[in-house]
Amino acid sequence: MDRNPSPPPLPRNEVDQEEEEVAGGDCIGSTVYSKHWLFGVLSGLIQLVSPENTKSSSDDEEQQMELDEEMENEICRVWDMSMDEDVALFLQEFNAPEIFMGVLAKSKCPRLREICVGILGNMACFQEICVSISNDKNLGQVLLQCLYDSDPPTLLETSRLLLTCLSQTEVASVWVERIQEHPAIYDSICFIMSSSTNVDLLVKVGEVVDKLFDLDEKLMLEWIRNGAVQPQDQPQEDSEEQRVFRIVPCVLEAAKQVRSENLEGLDVYMHILQLLTTVDDGIQAIVQYPDTGKDTWNLLFDIVCHEFCQSDDPPIILQEQKTVLASVFSVLSAIYASQVEQKYLKVEKVDLSLIDSLIRVLKNVERCQKKPENSAESNTEETKKSDLTQDDFHLEILKDISCEFLSNIFQVLTKVEDFLKILHEVDKTLAGDLEESFPSLKTQT
Repeated sequence: MDRNPSPPPLPRNEVDQEEEEVAGGDCIGSTVYSKHWLFGVLSGLIQLVSPENTKSSSDDEEQQMELDEEMENEICRVWDMSMDEDVALFLQEFNAPEIFMGVLAKSKCPRLREICVGILGNMACFQEICVSISNDKNLGQVLLQCLYDSDPPTLLETSRLLLTCLSQTEVASVWVERIQEHPAIYDSICFIMSSSTNVDLLVKVGEVVDKLFDLDEKLMLEWIRNGAVQPQDQPQEDSEEQRVFRIVPCVLEAAKQVRSENLEGLDVYMHILQLLTTVDDGIQAIVQYPDTGKDTWNLLFDIVCHEFCQSDDPPIILQEQKTVLASVFSVLSAIYASQVEQKYLKVEKVDLSLIDSLIRVLKNVERCQKKPENSAESNTEETKKSDLTQDDFHLEILKDISCEFLSNIFQVLTKVEDFLKILHEVDKTLAGDLEESFPSLKTQT
């Protein structure tokens, strides 16, 4: 015989098992996703941005702006799959980020760009890949260029990716340095905050700004000073365009846009304002222009006096609003102290409803902090410490800020007894609450 005899045929169940093992070799990690299929999709992407397909002409320019439906569906499947760590690692091994970088650098199709950045954003959720993406200088430059994009979905995915990277302590400084090297990013972000009506985008951009300011005070100061002072040699009639791109008005505009639709977004923008007030330049950026200071005060005043923690709200609602209120009262307190110091603010202009709101918040804080005696949740010392960490920490911050703000207001009142007499005439209940909260005031009436 010229060859060995053929092996006997396998039983049916063993054939099925062998086929499954062969098929299993095409699976990515422990998933059911096919390596072969994924190779095909990535190869299709490479073809899309190959030189012969990216030659610009009036005939095919419109086609480049659109994405074939079948190709879009397949790439969207990759987008969904990239949330799986095995798939993300496989994409990394196959140098998929390089392919996506080529797409972002050459493609004019907004949907394709959005998807590619979105896939990178999913991949960056895994630390090893995030470090690799962040350390790729060329990819980093291309991704920052996406912040100049005019397509809101692409901007949203770019912001999401950037926030993910900034949240990784190992590479956060790399991105801060890159952003500092690109001053135009400031203009782009200010434009988004001041003109976009896309709430999801505004929230995510706000989170990026908040994270940047929290990570690097130097960058925050640079952004505050960028356009914060009107050049003396610039004619007044030419100053309007520069005013548009000051950081404070842009933050206020974004806050107004997200206010009624997204509590977390409002929280983010209030915290940005609070971070600004931690430095003198930030306070000056708010108060040195009458319109800016007035707009900031009016917006925050309206939030705390007419929207949050109202008299008919249950005390427990403070748990949802505590971080927003802490930021708002902190900013109002900083503005108040600055205006009093510069003698721009008169005592009689402090609306009694602000004092009413502060006292009501303090009362609700006290009610929220009361723990039921002998409750099952607080019968161990460990649980009590855990409760304090999770529930009372932000309430304590809110309480401290509110007390300090109220104290500053009272210190400015030169004749407390006259104020209380007037208050008794206007609102006896509020006057009684005030005397109860501050017993020393009773001796002055």
